[in-house]
Amino acid sequence: MPFLLQRQLGSIRGVLAPGTVLNMIKRTCQEIGETNPAFTGLSFTPHDFRRLFATDIVSGGLPVHIGAALLGHLNLQTLPGYVAVFAEDIVGHYQEFLNHRRSMRPEAEYPDVTSEEWAEFEEHFDKRKVELGNCARPYGTGCQHEHACIRCPMLQVNPKILPRLAELEADLLARRKRAEAEQWLGEIEGIDLSLTFLRTKQAEAVRIAQRAPIHLGLPRPLSRDQP
Repeated sequence: MPFLLQRQLGSIRGVLAPGTVLNMIKRTCQEIGETNPAFTGLSFTPHDFRRLFATDIVSGGLPVHIGAALLGHLNLQTLPGYVAVFAEDIVGHYQEFLNHRRSMRPEAEYPDVTSEEWAEFEEHFDKRKVELGNCARPYGTGCQHEHACIRCPMLQVNPKILPRLAELEADLLARRKRAEAEQWLGEIEGIDLSLTFLRTKQAEAVRIAQRAPIHLGLPRPLSRDQP
């Protein structure tokens, strides 16, 4: 039988029921919690271990398309939702990458950073914080869209600003109505473009806010009459 969690009852082999698996994991956590306080009050589902497996293989350097195949994902974009990546992991991996690259280059190419250069670096990231979220433009570049953030593809929207996006949409619709009344055709064209970008940002913010683990569940046990 192509199932991971099975048991033998006499001469019949069957799949463990989901409730049985949950109870087994719960009892195990309680037993571990008696000697390890970190497990006290914790509860896991079988799907949590699937997420742990995905995080482990991706953090270990396995290409995403191979990890997706192992997990049975038809869409490569599904796997990143399973992976729990923490800020310290990102910094650690990036630091390892930098150290490796620097070891391959002459030391003269890496002088010490001056206080002025560091201040400029920090100032760049301070200026990337905007009303609607965060600007993802690269370091050393300025705003190329005259701060029209709602039209800018570099804007990373914050789900908390959904009410603000609704206000902007209402304002644009009111301006469009006025432009139609005054026959400002050029203004109508510009407003329609802004509305298109704004609604795209709204959909992106909603998708981020509603992002949650995907629960695949467990296969149902086969009856005796089934092959």
